[in-house]
Amino acid sequence: MSDAASDCTQTRAAVTEAEVEALIRGICFKTGPPRTVGVELEWLVHDLREPQLPVTSERLEAAYAALRATPLASALTVEPGGQLELSSPPAASLMECVRTVSADLDAVRAVLRDRGLRLAGIGHDPWHAPSRFLRDPRYDAMETYLDRTGPAGRAMMCTSASVQVCLDAGYEEPGPLGHVRRWWLAHQLGAVLVAVFANSPVVRRRPTGWVSTRQLRWAEIGAGRAGAPELDADPRRAWARRVLDAPVMCVRRESGPWEVPDGLTFREWTRSGTPRPPTRDDLDYHLTTLFPPVRPRGHLELRMIDAQPGEHGWIVPVAVTTALFDDPQAAETAYRTVKPLAERALGRPAPHNPLWSAAARDGLADPELREAAVACFAAALDALPRLGASPGVTAAVAAYRDRYVVHGRCPADDLLDRLRGGDPTGSGPHPDDQTTVPHGKDPRS
Repeated sequence: MSDAASDCTQTRAAVTEAEVEALIRGICFKTGPPRTVGVELEWLVHDLREPQLPVTSERLEAAYAALRATPLASALTVEPGGQLELSSPPAASLMECVRTVSADLDAVRAVLRDRGLRLAGIGHDPWHAPSRFLRDPRYDAMETYLDRTGPAGRAMMCTSASVQVCLDAGYEEPGPLGHVRRWWLAHQLGAVLVAVFANSPVVRRRPTGWVSTRQLRWAEIGAGRAGAPELDADPRRAWARRVLDAPVMCVRRESGPWEVPDGLTFREWTRSGTPRPPTRDDLDYHLTTLFPPVRPRGHLELRMIDAQPGEHGWIVPVAVTTALFDDPQAAETAYRTVKPLAERALGRPAPHNPLWSAAARDGLADPELREAAVACFAAALDALPRLGASPGVTAAVAAYRDRYVVHGRCPADDLLDRLRGGDPTGSGPHPDDQTTVPHGKDPRS
């Protein structure tokens, strides 16, 4: 039997509970020094001249057909509501990632502009109600499942967008907890990142009372699907337990609608074998239906940052996060800075704890989060030259600090100021027209 045929047979064979736990431990955390960085960028797609009007499915389909014919280094995919996502290849350095994705975005914007469309870097659509663009059994089943907990699921699927930073899991650390330091830092620093980059305060032209409504929606989906595992245990064991005890979103079928069980966990599925025994393919799919704020995929995928405004705004969270994890001095500063904040989590996993709620609701108006953000930005700015960051990237991070962080503000505050000034983000300039980097400077240089 060929290797390919053997792999195919293995993925279709039934898996036991013990095999699932072993697979999760093996594939979700991979040891080694931090070497690569990547980013997954989600964007809303709006009409170029009248963004408050919905974009028809026909226009989106034509634009995406043209984009699929455009050579890109990043993978291009489409989210259920028609959001566009670019996933970079793993890059050997921050600047390699920045230059690769920037070039891809230049090409994407040109194609969309020719069709009267634009990318919009906002965490939650300020105008449009959730509307499905993709129609297939996967998203039909997802919608059915998420509707059981309320409207947050449809908003997540169709009207949200993010910057997801991907970093290596890091060295195996001494002691029984393994990767706990880097894993722990991702979850505690995550609250600071939510607050610093919050950019989704408006839904259907009204303020929600939260600077990151996108993060609120994730919390509303529920801990079983969007929550982190406990942090005071071996990450491998904790994540395996979370995966096994998470409800199964759907049981796939080769034809017809997929079954959407009610309350069946993956652990129970392996034990009962009904409605059919689960396979390795089912496990792989199940992992894609879990949406924790930090998802282990061999590397760590930090999923808590709202999409950012402006052509180059996404570069700032990627640069800051990479510096705070991959530069040893900055990582130590970040660890010491956020450690006191952990007490506010009250031992509850993110994002369902008081610390993360304060970050999503108040942003940097919270004094402790603001103080932590100022310290983290100082550490990142000190580290970026050591990581080979260009003067343009460093200047962009410094400009963001000066515009927002030192004043206890975030991009959401700009949108709220416009709303209070009489512009319901519908008659004036597009809310993404603000820039978070110095005018006239290209961070790539």
